[in-house]
Amino acid sequence: MLKIFDTHSHCIPPAVAQNTTFFKVFWSDADKQLQTMDAYAIEKALLLYPTSDAHLNMGGWSQVATVYNSELAKIVAKHRSRFLGAGILPVDDPQSILDELKRIQGFHFKAISLASSYDGEYLDSEMFFPVFEFAQKNKMVIHVHPQILNPIGEDRVRDPLLTPVLEYVLDVSVCIGKMMMSGVFLQFPDVKFIFAHYGGVLPIVKERFDTTYAMLRRRDYVKDLGRPPSEYFKNLYFDTSGSKSAASLMCALELADPSHILWGSDYPANQNIADSIATVSNSHLSESQKSSILADNFTALFL
Repeated sequence: MLKIFDTHSHCIPPAVAQNTTFFKVFWSDADKQLQTMDAYAIEKALLLYPTSDAHLNMGGWSQVATVYNSELAKIVAKHRSRFLGAGILPVDDPQSILDELKRIQGFHFKAISLASSYDGEYLDSEMFFPVFEFAQKNKMVIHVHPQILNPIGEDRVRDPLLTPVLEYVLDVSVCIGKMMMSGVFLQFPDVKFIFAHYGGVLPIVKERFDTTYAMLRRRDYVKDLGRPPSEYFKNLYFDTSGSKSAASLMCALELADPSHILWGSDYPANQNIADSIATVSNSHLSESQKSSILADNFTALFL
């Protein structure tokens, strides 16, 4: 039987969840989450911040980071054999970021949880360079989750279905593109970046990236990246975020090797965990490749 580890799961401490609009219900029940993990034989889960509006109600990101990281540390400490933590940062106070990174490290968190953008500022901003330097030096993984507040396109289309389906994941794709174009991946080659939802639409547009880049280089319309865009993408990591689509998995495998794809439930947003596991376990991949996606890549990055 294949082992299963969850790279994309959420458990929001009540002190933060109660200050959100959407995440008050079902998102703080660690006991229920453990029962769900037991039901599907999930050995460990990485707990990520889903990005929310809590900072609007708690006086800013600095206060949210202080409370969230402290409370998450208690949850992880209580269930150390099952949960791993990913800390968040006071992005509204860059001078305090390094201090919070040290606090995150003191909590023995295994990752840093970032949103794809903050008020339109993407992760190519130099404000995040100290974060990447810290992660590179201390071998901490950076997980990038979609921004759900004012993601790209919401200024033109704000819709209760279209925004989460299209704009959330597009924000992740734009984030990756901007990090590539600004040279972040070259400047911090040893940072392990995991992007949620297969990197958004990246698997679908990978070929278009390469062909368009080649065309524009011939006319000197775009700067020399030194390599085709797809060469950058295959060095990144992507999680499945609860996807139940075999076609999406196959598409992602054109983007990255199985050693760079990690299974994630997106619990509790996704309740159909059985089918998301089956998408991998019933695929045409070899047993070794299935094990990589469901467990081994998680182990290599976090354990």
